[in-house]
Amino acid sequence: MGRISVDLPDALEKQLRLKTVERFGGKKGDLSKAVEEAVKTWIVKKE
Repeated sequence: MGRISVDLPDALEKQLRLKTVERFGGKKGDLSKAVEEAVKTWIVKKE
């Protein structure tokens, strides 16, 4: 499994964390799930 480190503006990071808790519940690994879902959605949209 690959690892990517990114920098996000503070406001965007806060939104991502809040939406992740709403959607997945806030368990360990949920942020990775949310980012993976977002990247997959972006890739499909750009094809």
